[in-house]
Amino acid sequence: MHLIWATDDFKVSGQPYPGFPIILHDSMESATEVNEFLRHYLLRGAIGSARSWPNAGRALYDYLGFLDVHDLRWTDVHRGDEKGLVAAYRDYCFREMNLARSTIRQRLLYICSFYEYALIQGWISKLPFHLEERRVQATGPGVLSHINASGGIVVVRDVMPRAHKSLPKFLTKDEVRALVQATQNPHHRMLIRMALQTGLRLEELASFPIAYVFNPDASHQKGRNIMVTLDPYDGSGIKTKGSKVRDIWMRREFMAELYRYSVLTRGELAAYSSSPSQTLFLTQLGKPYASHGKHIEVVVREIGKRIGIRVHPHMLRHTYATHTLATLQRNRATQTVEPLSFLQRQLGHASIATTMVYLHLINSLVDDAVLAYDDELNDWSK
Repeated sequence: MHLIWATDDFKVSGQPYPGFPIILHDSMESATEVNEFLRHYLLRGAIGSARSWPNAGRALYDYLGFLDVHDLRWTDVHRGDEKGLVAAYRDYCFREMNLARSTIRQRLLYICSFYEYALIQGWISKLPFHLEERRVQATGPGVLSHINASGGIVVVRDVMPRAHKSLPKFLTKDEVRALVQATQNPHHRMLIRMALQTGLRLEELASFPIAYVFNPDASHQKGRNIMVTLDPYDGSGIKTKGSKVRDIWMRREFMAELYRYSVLTRGELAAYSSSPSQTLFLTQLGKPYASHGKHIEVVVREIGKRIGIRVHPHMLRHTYATHTLATLQRNRATQTVEPLSFLQRQLGHASIATTMVYLHLINSLVDDAVLAYDDELNDWSK
């Protein structure tokens, strides 16, 4: 059995879908039902970002491989007193593969969704799992359950491991200062500051257009903050999650620094490439960051490793969110903006429940000095 990725030649309704997962048996005959499900599940938008498509393909590929090794068929849903197929795979992932609980839950989501689709199509007569009620802490609706009107009770697939949610990790004020000061490369330094002062996702950092950078002193925008519209449809090349348009705010002083960087410093890298680039941040070869900014991940982790801090780009996003919310909460009596609503829009969260997790994090900020985060970050970086 093989898992391959479709090329640009793979089309659905005339549209190319490169990177679409296709599962093949050793006989090179396609796993018809699984691939039909993938087309239905992925192309109807169940997963908003095509970057997550490979995860669905790998989950089903790994599940079918598990069944093949144990001489089982995915249609063997009538097992009497024997352990169900999906439950057996779940236990295998825990005991033999030592996979993270979150990884197993995500794989089981795809597998259970496949079986539910198979039942609708008449390929099987029953599901290899049951639904059960579980009491959970009310933190907003999730993708793995259906909220019961009784409140606090959800109906879930019984094969799903119970969720053990951990709070996002963020950097303290001292860690932020150490990270920024340890970043000697001016290009990497500005990139890290961009993440810390805007909360952009990794893909948004990698694709952030130079066209969005301007001289605030020559702008019609007044006040301490500058609004920038992230619009995947404006031809600038910005990529946002789900291709959604949103406005973000950044400090006027920081926009001025970005402008000086784009004019004076970025040109050093741009000169290494014969092709002009739309993106603000470039590699050492003067080219845009590829693979959705994966090299940025390496850069941030390596700098953190040098100073003994475990950090990655998404942690910088959590750091921005936590310190910004703390500042807004502290000053909410003098502001017209509602802290959670502002942060939700700034981060591009579809649900306010996702943003609310940062309320738990700010309880750990006991040092009042950290609440001056944004102003101090500007000072540390000079």
